[in-house]
Amino acid sequence: MRSPLQRYSSFFLRYVRPLRRRLALLGLLILASIGLQLVNPQIIRYFIDMATSGATAGVQSTPLIGAALIFLGAALLLQAVSVAATYVGEDIGWRATNQLRGDVALHCLRLDMGFHHDHTPGAMIERIDGDVMDIAVFFAQFVVRVFGNLLLLLGVILVLLREDWRLSLVLGVYTIASLISFYYMRKIAVPHWEATRQAATDLFGFLEEQLSGTEDVRSSGAVAYTMRNLFKFARARLDKEIKSGTMDILFIAMWFTLYTIGQIIAFGGGYWLFQQGAITIGTVYMVVYYTDRILQPLNDITNQFQNVQKAVAGINRVETLLGMESKIRSNGATPLPAGPLMVRFDNVEFCYVAEEPVLREISFTLPQGRILGLLGRTGSGKTTITRLLYRLYDPAAGSICLGANQLVDIRQVDLAALRGSIGMVTQEVQLFRATVRDNLTFFNRAISDQQLLAMIDELGLREWYDRLPNGLDTEIETEGNSLSAGEAQLLAFTRVFLFDPGLVILDEASSRLDPATERLIERAVDALLANRTGLIIAHRLATVQRADDILILEEGRISEYGPREQLAADPNSRFARLLQTGMEEVLV
Repeated sequence: MRSPLQRYSSFFLRYVRPLRRRLALLGLLILASIGLQLVNPQIIRYFIDMATSGATAGVQSTPLIGAALIFLGAALLLQAVSVAATYVGEDIGWRATNQLRGDVALHCLRLDMGFHHDHTPGAMIERIDGDVMDIAVFFAQFVVRVFGNLLLLLGVILVLLREDWRLSLVLGVYTIASLISFYYMRKIAVPHWEATRQAATDLFGFLEEQLSGTEDVRSSGAVAYTMRNLFKFARARLDKEIKSGTMDILFIAMWFTLYTIGQIIAFGGGYWLFQQGAITIGTVYMVVYYTDRILQPLNDITNQFQNVQKAVAGINRVETLLGMESKIRSNGATPLPAGPLMVRFDNVEFCYVAEEPVLREISFTLPQGRILGLLGRTGSGKTTITRLLYRLYDPAAGSICLGANQLVDIRQVDLAALRGSIGMVTQEVQLFRATVRDNLTFFNRAISDQQLLAMIDELGLREWYDRLPNGLDTEIETEGNSLSAGEAQLLAFTRVFLFDPGLVILDEASSRLDPATERLIERAVDALLANRTGLIIAHRLATVQRADDILILEEGRISEYGPREQLAADPNSRFARLLQTGMEEVLV
């Protein structure tokens, strides 16, 4: 089993390796900065020793002026190198973590729907943005502030070894003891930061749920409940923040203690060696200066430990997330034929929660090019059947097959190929705050405006398109608030039509539509289903009349299945009674 240091190093290298040229430049800048910080005290020592030796006048003052100018030039160069190192470090950090953010987002999108039901959008935002932001700060500053300062510490110890081995030994022990103290403090502090992150995730997840359901919260009189739970989550986060803040205070107290000990070593050791005649007054100043150079990196490391703690907690949580595997595996390679697809369910059973079956012994065959009307009350399993076809979930038992002359289990088909062969239009169409063009193409610039307009004409949606104020450049507001439910479905029809699927799944909108939009939808549905197999979750009589076959679900079981005309002609059939009673009142 790998140690935490190995895991963090591997994680770091995985994302900075593509940036190795920038990383090499950063290394050179850090080495230059360390060299200048080691050289400057030598110049000051020379200046002080020359000045105190009595050589301050006449021609002998020239070395002093030269030393002063060299020191000023080196100090300015040090500032320039430090700025450059900081810039390059930030550039590397953000480039690396932008790639990490993309990897985490893509991984979440590939996880199965069960994962997304168990994790709120607020929690996912905290993972993708909050944790990755902490890791970005770590990436950007670790090399410059921590690794660079460790190299500086080593350089200071080696330079002091050249001056006096006793000073070097004492300060070396002091440095090692300080680093060991920081290491053990980290082990104590990291769990508190992880707990703080989790408390923040819980709070943001709760806020996201409540804000998205504001209308329901108000109409149901649940405002008081919401506020009580908000205080509960906020209090839990406050408790965690206090504990983690206590860790910060302990770090600060430790630093002041170590700083005081370092000053005692520098002044006491320098004074004793000066009294012994082992070093000059300039060397005493240099020792004090180098001791401060030891303390300053330790100070920087201390200041960075909060970021390191957050980053370590973030890396642990991100690695846990990236280690999760989707229950939906894409291991198949069997292709699906072009054109209309046959559908077969064979004794399919499914449950979202163990021991609570949603579908039971579902078996039916939908031939190529036919349209199946799927009917049933809310909760009977209609939408679940469409989700299983699209492989958002896998059945607990049985099999689902697609094909033409030869059927193949959908688990043996590449997942991307399967979903490319199935077009799905749901009641709630996901729209983005972007142009109509981008919402139709999902930001695919390879699809030309001519293709889009041709599809709009083929679906008979030119009338709808002509009503758009700026055509394809019309901006759609957040969540499609500028479009009605019917208009959103028209847009979704065009999306599906663009990639020409062999099977179309349509969850018909149950809301009432205005006559003009309803007429456009009827025309678009006719064009969409032409020469394709269709599965429609129907709520209206007009849609049912389009179906070739009818399947009625009750409590997860097939109550009735057969050709529409045959079932309608049978007065004893469930479907015939639905037609007489009124579908909209019974099934919605």
